[in-house]
Amino acid sequence: MKKTLINICVIATTVAAIVGCKRDTDYVQSIPSPFISNFDLKKSFKETDLTLTGDLLKGANSIKGVVVSDYASGNSPSGLLIVQNSRMVGNGIDSVRGVAVNIGADAAKYALGDSVHIKIEGAVMKRVDGILQITGVPTSAVNRVASGKVIKVPVVNASQLLASPKAYESTLITLSNTVVEPEPGPSETFAGDKIVNDGFGKVTLHTEANAVFANEKLPPSANFTGVVYFKQQSGVAVPQLWIRRLDDSFELPLIKPSAVIITGYLPDPPGTDASSTAQYEYIQLMATKDIDFGQTPYSVVTTNNAGANTPAGFPTNGWATGGLRTYKINLSSGTVRKGQFFYVGGTTKRIWGANSTLMTNANWIAAINYVSLAGAGFGDGTANLLANSGNVAGIAVFEGTNVTVSSVPLDVMMYGGSTAVSGSVYSPGPPEVGYRITNTDYYTTINPSTRQTQNFYGGGSNVNRLGFQITQANPTGGSFVRLGGVYDATSGRWRTGRALSNFTMALTTQVADLETGAGVTTLEN
Repeated sequence: MKKTLINICVIATTVAAIVGCKRDTDYVQSIPSPFISNFDLKKSFKETDLTLTGDLLKGANSIKGVVVSDYASGNSPSGLLIVQNSRMVGNGIDSVRGVAVNIGADAAKYALGDSVHIKIEGAVMKRVDGILQITGVPTSAVNRVASGKVIKVPVVNASQLLASPKAYESTLITLSNTVVEPEPGPSETFAGDKIVNDGFGKVTLHTEANAVFANEKLPPSANFTGVVYFKQQSGVAVPQLWIRRLDDSFELPLIKPSAVIITGYLPDPPGTDASSTAQYEYIQLMATKDIDFGQTPYSVVTTNNAGANTPAGFPTNGWATGGLRTYKINLSSGTVRKGQFFYVGGTTKRIWGANSTLMTNANWIAAINYVSLAGAGFGDGTANLLANSGNVAGIAVFEGTNVTVSSVPLDVMMYGGSTAVSGSVYSPGPPEVGYRITNTDYYTTINPSTRQTQNFYGGGSNVNRLGFQITQANPTGGSFVRLGGVYDATSGRWRTGRALSNFTMALTTQVADLETGAGVTTLEN
């Protein structure tokens, strides 16, 4: 062993000596790229006029990218050629950025999808009427090298756009699952400024009065694809979304309101989960109308996709898979008023595990010994009604009590997992296999990028899920998960999307603490 250590030291010393004596001529020389990415270019701008010198461009003199502006329908700012490109910025993130280049009337000569190289050295980057643009570029500096290129269109929600508007300026994006507010009348058109809400914020949709589609009927709900431009309002540059043509608006089907929505859950109370007397997990729901469950029953299904749970593999029967993968609880008795919270879970009805507050004053529609008893129709008895670690888990609400492989939930929420889709939860097939979703604040049955149908969690853009709850040290366990949002009972839309907040629990926590205060779900209409 001693001899081996000596040899290692000798080798290390020799390598160090070689490296220390390395000659300048031994270094590999490289030539800087003549192109700078929009991402790097826009980082240099500090809201004052900026001359694009060779030093500032780090040896580059040009940009290259794909044209995303389209003058055919007349809804683009005059004279601006919008060019988009991307580069990897770390952690596998593909950062798509657009930039406006002012070349005057010749901007209209370039078509959507044209690949261009533009020499920008010596030009000036500045804001003109609120829009950041590269000025002083002659038309001869633009070289079209190809046509019909594929364009990357990020799907962005309103909160992302409003939090970092400059990152998306002059970039082609899609706002999905939006509603127009207020709801447009039968004769309302695209012309002017309209407010659209995707449940995560409100954005202005702008259409010029002379646009070809300005007088077309405005849909009440749609995915809108357009370029983000800034407009000066009271001295402040405010982002707007300009669709380029009528096809950039994709009308969505009307959403069916859900009589029951998911508002919170307790997946990891303190103590053991294995005892038949310790069914402390529960789900909090809200009624969006008065319900007599004896007359109109519903059901709740949970899914736990831990690696050891059976049946193994992809859930070929979806929410009705059963075994240790899915567990169904029927809601077939009791009543609840519109806007009232109610609970589904274990028979112990404790708020925070053993010796904690009894929840007998809460409205329990179903209390089941889920450890000892099988689910209503499918599901083996389980110590983990709600998963608290590992792969993606979920909760779904169904109309009626007959849940099959083809049943579509009224509301659904997936949570957990180290990646967006972890565990054997989805296979594209054929045949396609997984847990069906519906149109909610988190999921959509129409892919906003491809406009194709997507009916399963994990398919297309349906990869959103909540994180696991925060684990508390004293008492041991996780917090209650609140899913605060604002739900419109009339339209079935989330005016404000649900967001996870962890409510710190104690043995003395009361039911009123779970149903009041910041972060609770509220109802409109």
